[in-house]
Amino acid sequence: MAHAVTGAFIATKVGNPLLSFPIIIASHFFEDWIPHWDVGTGLSKGLRTKKDAFLYELIDLALTAALLYWFWQLANPEVAWKAYYGAFVGLFPDFVAFPRVFLNMNLFLSKPVDKLHDLFHNSISHKILGLIPQIIVILVIYFLR
Repeated sequence: MAHAVTGAFIATKVGNPLLSFPIIIASHFFEDWIPHWDVGTGLSKGLRTKKDAFLYELIDLALTAALLYWFWQLANPEVAWKAYYGAFVGLFPDFVAFPRVFLNMNLFLSKPVDKLHDLFHNSISHKILGLIPQIIVILVIYFLR
């Protein structure tokens, strides 16, 4: 959720999609560096099934869509397309990982993105403590948008 909201915020503030793209990608890895909980936490250690992670992901994406709509579509429809673009770019590294994680498929981008993800990703298993940084980011963005 925070990756998409952060990407949307950056895209609407920077304005130019070409300039915002690398900033949004960098923000994804910076946010991954902060200890957090996400839907894939515990998946590689067998603490969560792929089915459960996928269901959590669907819920997360639905909540993300609702936040994007509320923050930008309702509040400022003329920049909403930039928000949706930024949200997509903010989630792009996770989209690249999806086929490997859920379908056991390695696409051409998977390996370099996974290596970068592994360098930065810092997940914790405690949901409440892991969600607090994301909630703070979303609240700050809500007030700054």
